Amino acid sequence: MTPVQERPASRLLLIGPPGAGKGTQAARLAEYYGIPAISTGDIFRSNVKNETELGLKAKAYMDAGDNVPDSLTNDLVRDRLSEVDAAGGFLLDGYPRTADQVRELDAILLSHGHSLDAVVEIVADPEVVIERLRLRGQEQGRSDDSDSVVRHRLEVYREQTEPIIDIYGARGLLVEVNGIGEIDEVTERITSALSERGFPQPMSA
Repeated sequence: MTPVQERPASRLLLIGPPGAGKGTQAARLAEYYGIPAISTGDIFRSNVKNETELGLKAKAYMDAGDNVPDSLTNDLVRDRLSEVDAAGGFLLDGYPRTADQVRELDAILLSHGHSLDAVVEIVADPEVVIERLRLRGQEQGRSDDSDSVVRHRLEVYREQTEPIIDIYGARGLLVEVNGIGEIDEVTERITSALSERGFPQPMSA
């Protein structure tokens, strides 16, 4: 996959239930469009591993399958989007997750004179993602991937996060993509859908 060399700024949000493959696709799309992937989940897990003050606060919520409170995420995202590498675009993974966070992100972007270009929703059957996460929990020993926690995380997603899909849909930003299939197939679906909305295709090597 050849990265885009000369391209307009691309500001994307990737959304979908736990286990839908957002992390994998975020890394691929970041390379494809030449923009940083910004994942609050990765940042939280790094802080948990290093036992920072933020990590200790976040761990209790993550282990229970709950979202980390807005008070622990908004400042982090604001600072991250102010960094130099995000000036030419970015891909957000894991934020915003609530309507309140949507409003906060709007304010953050407006302060820089920007707005989102598209919101990609990766759709996946709940039972498929439960099995994916069960296997990941066994392989990686992650306490937030046990069966009971996964089911709770999916319920939290339905209650808190799905409503923001309606918000972005009403703005005409939503791009819905089937997340079941081979990784390359899903990537192709996403980039093709975004290409139809005017996003750049990679230049030939």
